[in-house]
Amino acid sequence: MADIFPVTALVVPDGIQGLIFDCDGTLADTLTLHYIAWKQSFAELGLPCPLAFMIQHNGKPTELIVSLYNEEFKQNVDTVKFTKKKEQLAYALLEKTRPLEPVAAVARFYHHRLPMAVVSGSNRRNVERALQSAGLLDLFSVVLTADDGFPPKPNARLFLEAAHRLGVSPAACQVFEDADSGLEGARCAGMLATDVRPFGGGWSSIERDLI
Repeated sequence: MADIFPVTALVVPDGIQGLIFDCDGTLADTLTLHYIAWKQSFAELGLPCPLAFMIQHNGKPTELIVSLYNEEFKQNVDTVKFTKKKEQLAYALLEKTRPLEPVAAVARFYHHRLPMAVVSGSNRRNVERALQSAGLLDLFSVVLTADDGFPPKPNARLFLEAAHRLGVSPAACQVFEDADSGLEGARCAGMLATDVRPFGGGWSSIERDLI
């Protein structure tokens, strides 16, 4: 029986030769798990973890978010120690990761049809654990993370490097993202940027889980 692509509003147009996906909140339903880790880490310091602040800075590396937290809330949290603690907590929770549909369905359908990459602002250990737990890691020939030494989103470098490794022109790449910074980076790279938030991605998942 032939594969049947699920009918969704997530469309891959003709002419697209490579697909690039964000991980957290796009392919993987991890944002609630990450928020729990953030909230617990701040609570141990007697500090709040405003959801609106986390939504605003979604997609950025942990150390950068902590620095922005310090700036906005006039705190002096040790970014290195906090990041280590938060990422340890997140890693333990990520074994519960589920795929986020319909984005994961797109990746499954185009496996072996188009070259595909993951580009994430999280560290490699957590990204690979999330994708593995969601049953998606083996779909991707390229996985780029914050550990690869490129400037964070919205800088275009991560996306351009992913296209290079896939052997696809940036103009022929489609990017699936749930954060403004990622969408901006994809556009700056000359790629087709697709916002998955209207389809259940992004922080809509955490808002759903916290109700």
